[in-house]
Amino acid sequence: MMRNSFNDLKDKVCVITGGAGVIGAALSRGLASVGAKTAILEVNDDAARGLADELQQTYGTESFAYHADVLDKGNLTGVRNQIHQDLGSIDVLINCAGGNSPKATTEKEILTEEDLSDLKGSFFDLSTEGFDFVYGLNFKGTLLPIMVFGQDMIDKRQGAILNISSMAAITAITKVPAYSAAKAAVTNFTRWLSVHLAQTGIRVNAMAPGFFLTNQNRFLLKDEQGNLKERGQKIIDNTPFGRFGEVEELVGTSLFYVSDISSFITGTVLPVDGGFSSYSGV
Repeated sequence: MMRNSFNDLKDKVCVITGGAGVIGAALSRGLASVGAKTAILEVNDDAARGLADELQQTYGTESFAYHADVLDKGNLTGVRNQIHQDLGSIDVLINCAGGNSPKATTEKEILTEEDLSDLKGSFFDLSTEGFDFVYGLNFKGTLLPIMVFGQDMIDKRQGAILNISSMAAITAITKVPAYSAAKAAVTNFTRWLSVHLAQTGIRVNAMAPGFFLTNQNRFLLKDEQGNLKERGQKIIDNTPFGRFGEVEELVGTSLFYVSDISSFITGTVLPVDGGFSSYSGV
């Protein structure tokens, strides 16, 4: 049967971790716009409740907010039980929880001979606590929700999981070693899990956003006056579209991946990057 719409997502129960963040909120709105029921998982309770109310009022779909720690499996299990009561069994999981931190970011991009006498601001000056936090948030914060919410899909022998990778997993991006390592792990794990689950009816894919301004990366790309820093200008110069992405431009890809339109697609990672990953810089 030919599928040419997202109608199959109507009344599907969709869990979005980090669902009220910059990217998560855009994807949640996209799901609600096609009639999906949304479970907004967040540590920011006010933002999650506000978004859930907005979705119900704007689209007339069921939406609930849940306080969730993606690094706490017990907490996630409790949230799953509550979702069952409010919305029913889970059909779709989108893992948006993640981000970077200044504590896991180097000040220096590339070490020069002059830097070697003082390694302050380099990789060797990073705290292991900062590295552990960012790596754990992005990788373990993807792993644990799948372990918990994927159980419903196993029971039904169908479902779709969408992970969020990054350009940092595809090509080396300076200053963000923990984030890059974690997103590379997410990419590899997406492919591994897609094979592991291939005959269960569950599809696992990822998208790799290019550069979008978020709360986590704004400090790296713009100054307090909103002007581009040198790093932000480098990104624009190496993005053929010549601009940052708009989060709404991720919605179509996410709906494609979690709907039956892509029913024979699993284990893929799609760049949504304005051409960044294709451009050599010359």
